Amino acid sequence: MNKLWLIIILMASLALFSCREEETVVPTQYDRLPVSLAPGQKVVGMYLLNEGNMGSNKCTLDFLDYAQGVYMRNIYAERNPNVVMELGDVGNDIRIYGSKMYVVVNCSNKVEVLDAHSGKRITQINIPNCRFVTFDRGYAYVSSYVGPVELNNPDAVRGAVYKVDTTSLTTVGRCTVGYQPEEMAVLGDRLYVANSGGYMAPKYDNTVSVIQLSDFRQIRKIPTGVNLCHIRADRYGRLWVTSRGDYGKVQSNLYVMQKQPGRDEMEVTDTLNIPCSDFAISGDSLYYYSTAWNDHSQTNTVTYGIVDIRNKRRVSDSFITDGTQRDIAVPYGIAIHPETGEIFVTDAKNYISSGVLHCYGRDGRRKWSVRTGDIPAHIAFLER
Repeated sequence: MNKLWLIIILMASLALFSCREEETVVPTQYDRLPVSLAPGQKVVGMYLLNEGNMGSNKCTLDFLDYAQGVYMRNIYAERNPNVVMELGDVGNDIRIYGSKMYVVVNCSNKVEVLDAHSGKRITQINIPNCRFVTFDRGYAYVSSYVGPVELNNPDAVRGAVYKVDTTSLTTVGRCTVGYQPEEMAVLGDRLYVANSGGYMAPKYDNTVSVIQLSDFRQIRKIPTGVNLCHIRADRYGRLWVTSRGDYGKVQSNLYVMQKQPGRDEMEVTDTLNIPCSDFAISGDSLYYYSTAWNDHSQTNTVTYGIVDIRNKRRVSDSFITDGTQRDIAVPYGIAIHPETGEIFVTDAKNYISSGVLHCYGRDGRRKWSVRTGDIPAHIAFLER
C-alpha cells in the first residue's frame, strides 16, 4: 500500500511539473510584416501589452521588431521561462524609462521591471491594485486604488500614488489622493492625477489631484468631470483630460486644463463635448477614439476624430479615411509612431479571444494588421 501511494505521489508530482512547464514556457509566435528600419531611425521596436481578462492570468507581451520585420507574439514567457505564472493578471500600463521597461499588472498587485531591449525580468515592485506609471527626474510614480477589487463600494478607501526610486527599484514614498486614481502627468514641479471613483458608482469622483513633487504631498484638487481616466500634457503646457461619464445621463467628455493669466494654478478652461475613451497627441493633432457605453441601451457608440490642440477644435470626424474602421469591433488602444507618424489602433474584439493591431499611415489608410494577445491595449516604443 505504501509503495502504491509513493507511485501515485510521484506520478502526480510529474504531472504537476509537466503542467508548470507548459504554463511557463509558451513558444513565441512570429508573423512577417511589411515594416523596416529606415536609416537613422531611432525607434527600433514597439511593445504591445495585452491586458487579458480579469482572473484569467493571461496578460501577455508582444514585440514588433522593425529591423527584422517581424511581429513576435507572447515574448515574456519564452524570455523568462523560470517566472511562475508569467506576467500575471491584467496588464494595465507599460512605459520605458532609460534602459528599463515597467509593466503595471493591476490584479497581480505588482510592477514588473524588465530590461527594455531583451525583455528579461529584473525584479518586481509590489504595489496594491496598481494602475498607471509615469516618470520624472529618476523616480517612477505609480497610481494605486490601494483597496481590493470591489465594485460599487460606497465605502472604498482613497487611492494613492507610490514613489519609486528607479535606481534601487524600491518604494520611497506614498501620497494619498482621490478615489481610484488612474493616469498621471507631470508638468513642472507638479504631478496631476486623474481620479475616477470607479468603485463608487454612481457617486464617481470628479477631481484631478495636484501633488507637489518637492515634498510629495497633495496640495489641492481640481473639479473636472465624473469618472476621469486619462490625463496628458501637450507642448503648450496644457493638460488634456478624459472623463468616462456615468454610462447613462452623463456622457464621456474631453477637457482642457491650463493656467489663466495672472494665476499660478491649473484650472478647467474648456469642455469640448467630445466623447473620448483614449487619445494620442502628435504635434498639434490629438487623435482620439470613443467607445461610449450606455447602460440603458446596452450598446457602444464608436467614434474617431482629430482635434487641433492649438484652437481646441475638432477638425476631423475620423482619422481613418479608407472605411476600414468597419473592421474594428472595439477600439481599445491608440498610439502614434514618434518618427513616422503612423497611427496604431488596437481592437479588443470580443474581449475573450485574440485581438488585432492595425497600422494606419498619415493619410488614414490601413497599411497592415496583425493578430495579438487577448485585449491588446498599451503600447511603448523602444529606441536605440
